[in-house]
Amino acid sequence: MEDPELEAIRQRKMAGMQSSQQQMMAQQQMAENQRQQIESQKQAILRQILEPAARDRLSNIRLANPEFANSIEMQLIQLAQSGRLRQMVSDAMLKDILRKITPQQREINIERR
Repeated sequence: MEDPELEAIRQRKMAGMQSSQQQMMAQQQMAENQRQQIESQKQAILRQILEPAARDRLSNIRLANPEFANSIEMQLIQLAQSGRLRQMVSDAMLKDILRKITPQQREINIERR
């Protein structure tokens, strides 16, 4: 013997949970689409300002350290948008930029006596 009023409450609650879940999924989908759009715009700008060898080097850096690669990409895009890059970035120029950005590591030698 199910109470029809209790069943109606359950149905309303279930419908509310389903609609909130659908809204969350829609928001996640929108966020993912926006992230993909930003990434495609970023890659288009990098194709315009980096020579192929420099792009390869940056993709290798991304494999080793994605956060560092993202930081470098954003800095290069900012330089290009501010007009401070007057030519395409070659591999040698990218190496020089990386050398300046990368913190100097101290070499530690352990000597036994």
